[in-house]
Amino acid sequence: MKRIDVHLHIPADNTLGENFSPVADMLPHLDELGIDYGILLSISTQWNQQSMQNVAQYPDRFSWMCHVEPGLGNVEEQLKKAKEQGAVGIGEATYNKWIEDDFIQRTFRAAEKLNMPILFHMSPEEGYSYGICDKPGLPMLEDSLKKYPDLKFIGHSQTFWIEMSGDAPADKESRNQWGSGPVTPGGRIPYLFENYPNLYGDLSANSGGQAIMRDEENGLAFLTKYADRLFFGTDMFNADMTFPLAKWLDDMHEKGRLSTDTYEKICWKNAEKLIKGQL
Repeated sequence: MKRIDVHLHIPADNTLGENFSPVADMLPHLDELGIDYGILLSISTQWNQQSMQNVAQYPDRFSWMCHVEPGLGNVEEQLKKAKEQGAVGIGEATYNKWIEDDFIQRTFRAAEKLNMPILFHMSPEEGYSYGICDKPGLPMLEDSLKKYPDLKFIGHSQTFWIEMSGDAPADKESRNQWGSGPVTPGGRIPYLFENYPNLYGDLSANSGGQAIMRDEENGLAFLTKYADRLFFGTDMFNADMTFPLAKWLDDMHEKGRLSTDTYEKICWKNAEKLIKGQL
């Protein structure tokens, strides 16, 4: 079965540190995991260059998303240039400020204007961990979903997916953990997905995977209801990493608990639309 991974961090060489496996080492690993194609996420301007280098060398295996930051000129001009260079979106956005921050808001505005989806990592607090920040219940994200209705927001990280359940914690340490146990009604993620069609979900890492697998019945229902707005991903950056969601999706499909239509949309069809600018 075809599989597109929307969340990979793969450098072109070994200049970014020994924790990151270069593309020559990652390609066999992707083949082993049945990942035919991937979107490379950039977390610095140096990563932009690494991602573009990989796409140029392996155009049949990768697309890329770009990094923008303050201090490098007008954000809309940064995004225009990246789009001209082939970027299919912005990501992984990790700027550690509240969503209300002026630079983040300018980035959202420019991204909406240029029809560039933004994949963001969320943090529970400014100065804590990394990622754009929001309060418990994600009120600032909701404000931006209202303010930029034509911008596709792709949510990721523990702080985002912990809100799947109505009993999501409020302290910063717990908000930065994977969710576990049965999902209780009243979660903010189901509410936001229900009310804002411009919200999408990145199921990568154990944050996204656990949000689905922690409560099998709830997870299957969520996948089915929002099949058009969810993306398979891993968040891998070296060849030693694996995540359980891929096998879980395969098992649920093989058992007939996840329809072929839903399975294919999540595994690759939605990502293909994103890459082609057709979301």
